[in-house]
Amino acid sequence: MQTPPAFSDACLPLFSAAPVSADRPNRAERHPPYVRDHRRRLRERFLSGGAAAVPDYEMLELVLFRAIPRRDVKPIAHALLARFGDFAGVLSAPSEQLSEVGGVGASVITELRIVEAAAHRLAQSRVMGRQAISSWTALIDYCRTSMAHRGTEQFRVFYLDRKNVLIADEEQARGTVDHVPVYPREVVKRALLLDASALILVHNHPSGDPTPSQADISMTAEVARAAEALGLVLHDHVIIGKSAEASFRAEGYL
Repeated sequence: MQTPPAFSDACLPLFSAAPVSADRPNRAERHPPYVRDHRRRLRERFLSGGAAAVPDYEMLELVLFRAIPRRDVKPIAHALLARFGDFAGVLSAPSEQLSEVGGVGASVITELRIVEAAAHRLAQSRVMGRQAISSWTALIDYCRTSMAHRGTEQFRVFYLDRKNVLIADEEQARGTVDHVPVYPREVVKRALLLDASALILVHNHPSGDPTPSQADISMTAEVARAAEALGLVLHDHVIIGKSAEASFRAEGYL
């Protein structure tokens, strides 16, 4: 006859504790009433006053509420702003850098990526299918939203039809912090495939200074020559910095 196991023998627990992720604490860490009241008041203030009624850290809190439902997110919002500077900087920060901030896990990164994508799509909807020259301010706003806070250079081309209506917005290349490869032949070849009549070149300077480099000037001249040979018009080349932009047309390079 077998001897029953002693009470000291290991037994399977009736309930196992679920793993706790960096941004999903367990039930024991549910926020106290003052945190719940803070969330309610902040949502009400945002709904009544809009984005102007809340500073950057509270706007971040509103985003983080969905990702972290049971914890005070104010310290995480402040930590993100301390690391990346402002709300736009947080949204455009690389995921691997975001994950280095305490309390930021997959759920937080997903929410930030969703908000970033929504902002880009909204800005793009205001320029696509519209006359680019008459919608120049909206076009620059879109470029700022999508490119101003990138950590590496990105080169985009806006293709326009005969009425200067924007028919395509395409990323041609990505580069390093201070260089992006551009092939003028490919730029104009794509214009012919799209039946475009005009182009606007755009790229960003991660340094924040939109002043054109000699390489920028030379590349633009090459694209202009290639476009002219095929009967295409190069309207402008815009360099996007963190707080300003430079127009080759306005600066006299075109």
